[in-house]
Formats: sequence, structure tokens, C-alpha cells
Amino acid sequence: MLPFDHHKFLGYVAEVTPGYIRVQMPSALHLTSFYHQGEVYTGGNVGCFVVVEGPEYGFLGRLFELTLTQVERQAITEQNLQQSEQTFHPVAKVELLALFSVYAPEKIVKTVSRYPAIGAKVFSCSNEQIGHYISTFGLQDINIGHTPFVPLGKLTSNGQECQVSLDSLFGRHCAVLGTTGGGKSWTVAKLIELYTQYTQNKCILIDATGEYSSISDQMENIEMGTGEYIFDYKNLTVDEMFYLLHPSAKVQVPKLMEAIRSLKMAEIDVNETLKGYYAKDSNDPTKVIRGNLYKSGNPKRPLQVFYYKHITEIEDRSCRFNFNMLASQITLECIWDTDSKIPNNFGGRNENDVSNCVSLISRVNNISSTGEYNQIFGFNKEKLEGESKDLTTVIDEFLAGDKSCLRIDFSQVSFDYQVREILVNAIGKFMLYKARDQKFKSSPVVIFIDEAHQFLNKAIADEYFAAKPLDAFEQISKEARKYGLFLCIATQMPRDIPLGTLSQMGTFIVHRLINEQDKKAVESAASSANRNSLAYLPILGEGEALMVGVDFPMPLTLKINAPVNKPNSNTPKFTKR
Repeated sequence: MLPFDHHKFLGYVAEVTPGYIRVQMPSALHLTSFYHQGEVYTGGNVGCFVVVEGPEYGFLGRLFELTLTQVERQAITEQNLQQSEQTFHPVAKVELLALFSVYAPEKIVKTVSRYPAIGAKVFSCSNEQIGHYISTFGLQDINIGHTPFVPLGKLTSNGQECQVSLDSLFGRHCAVLGTTGGGKSWTVAKLIELYTQYTQNKCILIDATGEYSSISDQMENIEMGTGEYIFDYKNLTVDEMFYLLHPSAKVQVPKLMEAIRSLKMAEIDVNETLKGYYAKDSNDPTKVIRGNLYKSGNPKRPLQVFYYKHITEIEDRSCRFNFNMLASQITLECIWDTDSKIPNNFGGRNENDVSNCVSLISRVNNISSTGEYNQIFGFNKEKLEGESKDLTTVIDEFLAGDKSCLRIDFSQVSFDYQVREILVNAIGKFMLYKARDQKFKSSPVVIFIDEAHQFLNKAIADEYFAAKPLDAFEQISKEARKYGLFLCIATQMPRDIPLGTLSQMGTFIVHRLINEQDKKAVESAASSANRNSLAYLPILGEGEALMVGVDFPMPLTLKINAPVNKPNSNTPKFTKR
């Protein structure tokens, strides 16, 4: 690979700054495309790659601006431009991207420690050289021969095919950004297609609209919101149960926690150690009705002994108790701490506490009777048609099975009561706990979240309930990479994604962005994307994207290859009268 060839000469370095160099071209004829040894070179057009000669190191750059002096502009005519000895001398600005050793030009690094000299020669960069550089992004010596490379797209400047490392794409999380119609959905479908085709790993797709139902034959489809599949409420964490119930901090939170502990104790007490704490059936005084614990008037000691004996199970993060007993148990917790006559016993009913917990009890009953909640979390499974299957079990079976992608369809999930956000957060928490248990260390998993702005950066709050953030995926973005769990989020509104999550994305595939706040969000999060690169965002065509990342020493503008099986993302058309 010869980086410097006088047949590809463009001009000389006339000015050097920290951000760019200025190149003086001897003739405007260097701007036109030309053939050399059967290969097309794009000359000195905006967006083209160039190489700058140096004594020890060469420099790779991209041309982003062309100008003529004011006098030469006034003399522009078609006849003058076509003359072999014309007097136009264009000046180009070139963004420096990386440098390479003259003696080993096949490997490049990104650095600002060296700059070209004034008078250094500038040459057009060959497709072979650019293609070779792209194929080495993210490749380490220890991974040679093992890293999967995939044909993601072609450079818009010269049509060179880009073979990109999947380790570079997903190894530090990935974000696909762009306004509606820019090709974002096709890119997500292509990424899933390449991921399932070139690796043996698993991925999970959160499909917000149902448009990805037929993009792969390696896909297992799960439709939420119909009751056929549920995320069993017993697999929720206590914090997530709080998201649903909105308890006020002063009175309701302590009573709710005590009620949950009591119901867990009732579930654990299979041998009826606490038999005296259960209600008796009115028709048969010896028959125990399991479920609620009646503390009022009963001694404290046996309950305390049982609690400390099973404290690990009682204080774990799960909600393994009978939710249908929760409203009545909260009422039963509204008692005085101590009986005034028998200090070792619980006291009687406290009407003041009952009054303070009325709204909480009402919310519990409302959740228990709301169909949207029941079809997602299965609070009343007997009211659902057929037998429901727990989503956590489905995920475990998928991870152990043959399919490569699990698509969880949210198109039938209600937008009411923040059910969608809570459900996605619960899935994220479930996967995070599995990652912390080292389940993905040897076989990494990628979670794709389409329309991520619908689920991330959300919080549960009302006038009585302190806001609680739904931050499962922010935690995944910050800590799960070392456990082998990776994120790929897709959104048309990057400004609505938490900056903490966006800043953890190591790779950005950015389609057309027009909104200034969205561009600023990308600029803040993608440190390797400078203003010259981001200037292309508003004018990118359909399917074109700017790719920047930690493992990509330079930003690339690509035309993403179309997926074999396209998502159903067409906009409904109007009918002519």
C-alpha cells in the first residue's frame, strides 16, 4: 500500500492550525475526478479523504471546505475552467483525522502530538487505504482472527465498502439517532441482521411499535399487553412496586413495607409456625385462612423470632407475596405499636393511621382491578384468558435455546398509567441482575431499544409521592459492559435521553438531525465528533449516517446497506380523490 503517489497529487500545505490545515492547489483541475490504475479518485471534492506527506509520519485528513480568492471568483467562466493552463488556485481546508507511520502505513492512530509542515505535499487517498483503515478499527492483537467484521455500508465520498468490527460497534454500547424518515429503523434492522448472521450471541429487541416483526428468521416473537405473556409482579423489585403504588413518604411507606414483610412471612410459613396470627373462618374456628397476618393483640416475640430466622428471604428485593391480600394487610398494619395493658403485645387499631392510608389502599385496589396492569403484571391471573407465561421464564428459555433474537412487542401495551415505562424498566433490572451474577461474561448479550425516548429518562411522581427515576438502563450503560451486557438504543430525540446514558455510548450512528438541541446533545455526548463532522447532519440523505466512536479514530459518513428483511416503517399514504 503506497500512500504517496505523484499521480494523486493535489497541492501543498499552506497553513497549519490545531483544528485543520489549509492546502493551496496549483490548479483547479485537481478538483475533478480521475482514473489511475483502474481506480477512480475523487480529487479535491468536499468530503473526500486525503493524505499529507511527512518525514516519519503521514497524516490522514478529510477536505471540508473549498474557496477561491475574490479576484479569481470574478474570473470564473466555463471556458476559463477548461483551459489546460488556467490561473485558478483553489484553497482547501482539511480536517486532520489521524496519523500513520510512513514505514508502516497500514496502521493509524488518533493523536494531536504531531502536525504536518508548511509545504508538505497533499495527495488523494485511495479506496484501498481507507478500506484497510476502517477494517482495523477496534481490532486488537489478541482478537485477530476472532473479531467478527460485517459489511455495514459504503462511504458516501467514494463508495468504498466498510467492513466494521462488531466489537467496535457494540463493545462500549451503541446509539442510533435520527429524525423520522432518515433511515434509523433500517439501520437497527441491519444491525440485528448482521449481529445474528455473524455471531453466535443473543440479542433482545424492545420493539415499541411492532415494526420489526419479520426482519429475521432467527427471531422469537413475544407480544405483551394481551395477557398471553406477563411480567409476573412477583418478579418485580420492591422499588418497582413502589413505582406502581406511589406511597407518601411519612406514613404510607412504613405501613406498606410492614405489610409486604407480613405477607412474605405468611408465604414462607408453610409449617404454620405463626398459626395464631392468621384469621379464623367464622364457620370453623379451627380452620386457618392463610394470607393475612393479624398482629393486633398478639405477642410480638414469636413474630420477631420468625422474622430474624428468615430475614434474608423477607428483605430480598422481590415481591413474592399475595398482592390480593395487600390492601387488607395495610389496614391490619394500622395499629398501635404496643398494647397499653400488655407491653409485650401489639396494640389495637389506630384510626389515625387508617385515615392516612386510605389513599394507598385505594391505589392498591385500583391496580388490582385495572385491566391494563393485570394484562402486564398478572395481579389477577384468574381473570386472564388462558394460561399466561411469565416473561422472565421466556427470557431464560430463549437464552438457553437456539434462536438468536428475542423480540418483545410493545405495540399492544397501553400508554396509560406509565405501564410501558415501568415494564421496560423491570426488564432492564432483570437483565442487570443476571449480568451482575456473571451470566453473560462468556457469551455477551445486546439489548436493542427502539424509540428509546419513550422509556428512558422517565420518573414516577405525583403530588404526594417523591419522584423515583426509572434508571435501570442508565445503570446498565454505566456498569454492565464489564459483565457482558450491552445496549443499542435508537431514538429520534436524543435530547430526551439522559445525558448520563448518552455519554456512555461508545459508538454513534447518526442519521439526519435538524433540531439544534438534538445536535447539541450529540456534540456533548460524542467527544470524537467535532463541529466539522456534525455540520453534515442536517443534509444527510435517506439511509446516510455519520458514524463516530471511541474505537473509530475518525468520523465516517456512510450509506448504510439496506437490510434483507425491511421493517414495516412506512408512513400511511393519502388517497387521491
